[in-house]
Amino acid sequence: MTGKKTNGFKPGKKPARILLYTGKGGVGKTTMAAATGLRAADLGYRTVVISTDTAHSLADSFDIKLSPVPEQVAPNLWGQEIDIYHELRAHWGTIQGYMATVMAWRGLDDALAQEMTILPGMEEMASLLQLTHYYDSGEFDVIIVDCAPTGETLRLLTFPEVARWWMEKMFPIERKAAFFLRPLMKPILDIPLPGDEVFQSVKNLFEQLDRMHYLLADPELSSIRLVLNPEKMVVKEAQRTFTYLNLFGYPVDLVICNRLLPAGLQDSYFKVWKESQDKYFHLVEDAFAPLPILKVPLFDREVLGIDLLRRLAESLFGEEDPTKPFFRGQMQTIEKSGGGHILTLPLPLIGKEDISLNRTGDELLIQVGNHRRNLILPKVLVSSDIKQAKLDGGALRIVFGDRVEGRG
Repeated sequence: MTGKKTNGFKPGKKPARILLYTGKGGVGKTTMAAATGLRAADLGYRTVVISTDTAHSLADSFDIKLSPVPEQVAPNLWGQEIDIYHELRAHWGTIQGYMATVMAWRGLDDALAQEMTILPGMEEMASLLQLTHYYDSGEFDVIIVDCAPTGETLRLLTFPEVARWWMEKMFPIERKAAFFLRPLMKPILDIPLPGDEVFQSVKNLFEQLDRMHYLLADPELSSIRLVLNPEKMVVKEAQRTFTYLNLFGYPVDLVICNRLLPAGLQDSYFKVWKESQDKYFHLVEDAFAPLPILKVPLFDREVLGIDLLRRLAESLFGEEDPTKPFFRGQMQTIEKSGGGHILTLPLPLIGKEDISLNRTGDELLIQVGNHRRNLILPKVLVSSDIKQAKLDGGALRIVFGDRVEGRG
């Protein structure tokens, strides 16, 4: 034993690739996840596609029935719609039991107390933890996750950062306090204080969350892919998602622009839609370049079943391996510096005379020569002013500081 991390794998075994598909509800992320899984399986990878969205539609996409355990869909391909309640019992059961006891002590009905102990996002969190199990087991070569819509996914992916702070700063204090207070408070007030098994369950849960973050933040192991349609609201949400994923160090390697109308439409109704799509596709290019942007045409029918999913995968990836990282490196980083933050964007081979900045609310427009980049700023920067912007070693560094009082 050398003490070197093996990530749960036997020596010599190639680690599994983890691919997460997310996007605004209704853009086609489930279809893209299913098509990617089918293409990976056709290339010989043992692949599982997992749906963590509480409104499952993965079975509809494959046009078969799926269950809470992996069901074989095609050679080398399995699909799974996770049983939320089973996962909650596995990861949250002990903690939930204690919380229900406290609420019952406060006079809540038992059934209502049980419902109140399921916190927002717990279903998705418990489901997504399943991928760590598959990764560590080595059962599959490729693990594809059809995530919940972006808002829920972002809350889930940022939770480990909060959890780590609480585990390091507050957890030891609370556990020790409960140890000393339990024998004193229970006889006097009969308050149900948490026992060691509750604290151990919390510790185990947060360790699994930290493990999940470790896997998803490693660009050699994981990639997050944004699925969108060329519509203003969808593109704006995808930009915000992309910014926050960068903020928390999650690697995005691909943008998929779905349901593009074909060129040459003569009908006036569809011609207006085509012009609108062209306009917002250019916004996609400005917002996400140099990330690869794959285009998927609007099919002449709903994409359901193996045959149409295979056709979609061919349109999307051609002869390429969909499991490879399509982009390496972060497009932007945000780090604390003194009392403010520094936003860094790679801009090689650009002179300072070629750059201009304009800001409106939470949007930052960067003009480089004839090209524009539109960034959506995270909340941590929206309330700050730009203090300085400079080129340094092929990167644009924008310094944000406290907002001057009286300025909007």
